[in-house]
Amino acid sequence: MSLAEIKSAVDTLSPAELAELAVFIRQREDAAWDRQIDPDFDEEGKLRPLLKEVREDIRASRLEDLP
Repeated sequence: MSLAEIKSAVDTLSPAELAELAVFIRQREDAAWDRQIDPDFDEEGKLRPLLKEVREDIRASRLEDLP
């Protein structure tokens, strides 16, 4: 199926089906992002020190709620 065919098919969806499709696409995008960023938070990941710092700040109550 070509992208043009998919776009044409999307035009025929009901509002409920379109909303369901939007959720499906968002979930796929979120999963792809998770797969990209997860290695950064692994034990040897480049963001692991930041994660440790944030967790320490949480335990020490050094964080404030956003307005």
